[in-house]
Amino acid sequence: MKIAIITSGFLPVIDGVTVSGMQRLQKLSEWGHEVLLLCPDYQSLSHIYPNWKDFTGEILPGVRVVNLSSTPFMDLEYERNVSPFSYGAVTQALQDFQPDIVHVDEPERLFFGFFRVPGVAYARRHNIPCAGFFRTNFLDYVEDFIPLPAPAIAVIRFFFRQIILYVYHHYDVTLVSSRVTHQKLLELGFRNTRYGNLLGFEPNTFGAASRQPQFWQDRYQLDLSAHVKLLFLGRLTPDKGWDFTLEALAQFPQTSAIAVVVAGDGPLRDRIETRLAELKITAHFLGRVSPEDVPMLLTNSDIHITASTKETRGLTILEAFAAGIPVLAPNAGGVVENIQDGRNGLLFAPNDPKEFGQKLGQLVGDRNLREEMGRYAKSSVAQYSWENTVKNLVEIWTDLIAKTAKNAASL
Repeated sequence: MKIAIITSGFLPVIDGVTVSGMQRLQKLSEWGHEVLLLCPDYQSLSHIYPNWKDFTGEILPGVRVVNLSSTPFMDLEYERNVSPFSYGAVTQALQDFQPDIVHVDEPERLFFGFFRVPGVAYARRHNIPCAGFFRTNFLDYVEDFIPLPAPAIAVIRFFFRQIILYVYHHYDVTLVSSRVTHQKLLELGFRNTRYGNLLGFEPNTFGAASRQPQFWQDRYQLDLSAHVKLLFLGRLTPDKGWDFTLEALAQFPQTSAIAVVVAGDGPLRDRIETRLAELKITAHFLGRVSPEDVPMLLTNSDIHITASTKETRGLTILEAFAAGIPVLAPNAGGVVENIQDGRNGLLFAPNDPKEFGQKLGQLVGDRNLREEMGRYAKSSVAQYSWENTVKNLVEIWTDLIAKTAKNAASL
């Protein structure tokens, strides 16, 4: 199969979209498919990502990455989006490649870069299917990045919702990887959604990761042996719930027992670091970490914490479970997809610092509980290997190609 993927982001940027995108490419390459991936150009961010050249051109057998001219995205120094002037390169690349299907990750973000719905016109002209993949709930992020009064935010959300529906309804199908998010999209007015088990982890990588008594000392020169290690993994941006997290930790009575480890970077780093120091909480900031380092980081932590209420799925939740540690998360959004409260993690009421503290106290104070939850967590995600989830995606693509060909033959 020849697959063209247009995506809003790729490595060396590290987030759920980019990491899962690379895993997808590795499986497709291994299975003999041909892939053309079109993504923003990160050359202008070489001071942040000096290894950007590793992820362009022929990066795997049968896989070619083409970078498109790009512009800053939402004033985030480490993010880029495609530019309006790059769509000619998209069209030419698709014509040269002649794919069997076009797949688009985060088409609404790309729409605001290209100022057109990506991939659809080419697919229609050539009678091939075009699928959109709903990856990020940008509609819920408006108030995090646009500091305006509530009435103005409501107006922006209304018009943004119309644009999102306009974009996704151009596609033959809108793929979504969470049942929770799927239901939310139906309530928003989506008419072409299809749920699939499409995100996962690499069992071999996580299976090879082991808990090592001297891991933190040997790898990061940190003595955390006397602390319960809380790992926060992801971007340091407002949408990740950091204001709530800092408020909740300020009310947590057992701060001397914990060490906060933050793997990620972003504009809030200085503020988070300053506030944790004021609270006299042992904290260590690792900055951006390679995806290859994540299994050992998780395996050698005690609890993975997220406070985001706006995730469409939560890749790090699956990875934490694969590493055998429990998760503490809000009872909201796609993160609840795999959390069985009391068995592999604990859920707290969104924006309730008191309940957050109570649930965190349970985990911090009971090592046996953490270990029991961790064992169950590992067994609860066996079906989410990349082998299975990418196979599910390939089956959807194959089905779309067959249906499109049948419809074209009947005309």
